[in-house]
Amino acid sequence: MFVWEEASPPYDWTTADRFHARRFLMTFQKSGSAPTTTGRKLASLRSFYRHLQREERVVASPFTGLHGPKQSRQLPDVLSIEEVDRLLAAPMRVYERELKTGGRPDQRRGGVALQHYFALRDRAVLEVLYSTGARVSEAAGMTVKSLDLLSGVVVVRGKGKKERLCPLGNPATRALREALQAAEDIWPSVGKTAVPLFRNKRGEPLTTRSIERMMKRYLPEAGLSAEFSPHALRHSFATHLLDAGADLRCVQELLGHASLSTTQIYTHVSIERLRQVYQEAHPRA
Repeated sequence: MFVWEEASPPYDWTTADRFHARRFLMTFQKSGSAPTTTGRKLASLRSFYRHLQREERVVASPFTGLHGPKQSRQLPDVLSIEEVDRLLAAPMRVYERELKTGGRPDQRRGGVALQHYFALRDRAVLEVLYSTGARVSEAAGMTVKSLDLLSGVVVVRGKGKKERLCPLGNPATRALREALQAAEDIWPSVGKTAVPLFRNKRGEPLTTRSIERMMKRYLPEAGLSAEFSPHALRHSFATHLLDAGADLRCVQELLGHASLSTTQIYTHVSIERLRQVYQEAHPRA
């Protein structure tokens, strides 16, 4: 498939030149392989030839300077504003329904107070994810100290331990205030430092995986696909801001992106949505 289609192992890797390398890439492209497949093959052979160079088996790599096919950038999953509203309302709807039936078996031991806190906490987590555009790991690491409810802001610690200030909407502020009051009734925090903003049944910080499982629980209640992850709220946050006319650089700062090119994916999402609306609404689309 490469240089030695009709040869038998062991192969003489030193016989490959730049022409053979190009032919190798073209073989995959002509066979209809996905760009990601061709890219992986190219990366593997580049690495292999670097090893051969270190071992002084070859003088140069035939793959040096060759570029794989352009990778298509997959557009992120985005919820509509109506879908977000349904998801954010789901925790309290589920709680009220379960309260009438005695609650979930795994929560009854903690009593009504704990069940109530879980519902308030889950709503607050989802509100914060959508209100700030924070990553799940960032939300899991939030503490009470990082929150200023009076000003309606939260300090978010992102990648590389870089901190940024994110504003909180009124619904998120109210949800946090109610969740924190319920938590204080269960775990008084007098004299304690670094109190987690979102807690599990032992009063410890929620993990990223716990938040993911929590959201999965509410997706059916909101009539949404089980494929959505908490990151969809981050994508929705950015897309809805841009749809409403927000400046791209402001969205970049809110998301904590180091590069503006990373944020620009959301402009493509907005264009795709506009195109979809056009196709559905224009009489001569």
